[in-house]
Amino acid sequence: MLHQLIQQHNISFSEVIDFEKKSLYQFDFSESNLEITPLVIKDTLSLAKYINQTLKKHSADFGYGGYFENRVIYRKSEHFGGNQEDSRSIHLGTDIWCKVHEPVLSPYNAVVHSFKYNDNFGDYGATIILKHEIEKTAFYTLYGHLSIKSLEGKKVNQKIKQGELFATIGNENENGNWPPHLHFQIITDMLGYFGDFPGVCSLKEKENYSKLCPNPSLILKIQ
Repeated sequence: MLHQLIQQHNISFSEVIDFEKKSLYQFDFSESNLEITPLVIKDTLSLAKYINQTLKKHSADFGYGGYFENRVIYRKSEHFGGNQEDSRSIHLGTDIWCKVHEPVLSPYNAVVHSFKYNDNFGDYGATIILKHEIEKTAFYTLYGHLSIKSLEGKKVNQKIKQGELFATIGNENENGNWPPHLHFQIITDMLGYFGDFPGVCSLKEKENYSKLCPNPSLILKIQ
């Protein structure tokens, strides 16, 4: 398993976002958060206002969280099935809520596996997937909601060094209509996807995706 490989080889990952001397606040976008009303999730501006006000209230520079959280915020987009019984609402990565153009760094030596502009409402927007290897075992990291400029000049199998700035955070017009943030996800098997991979699953798919998408805290080192 990836977790065991990382421990065995004492892998030291670089930061994906520079959190040095910055304060973080953990968001909750599940039904248990009574502040997440239909008014908050009705559009991008309302959600962005809630996020910014919450960060200010807690004197935080960044927000984070969401791994395997059953989220209500996806009800705003038919891309996830809206309010249907089998809609996708289980979040498979960690979100880092931050400012537009925030630099994104590679946590480990990599090559570009694929990239794509996923432009559905509520989708990833500009997306890059990196491929890493430990002892000939491949794993992948996905970066969603990037700036379109991040895709410029990218090539499949392009080498990306650990700690290298390879992307920036996009705005709502290029990131799938979301407040600025990074969706970061670890993937053990791409299942043939290219430039895309499910970042949200349904309840019935949860067990399968828990094996495919380990906890991003393995790399991010935030709980």
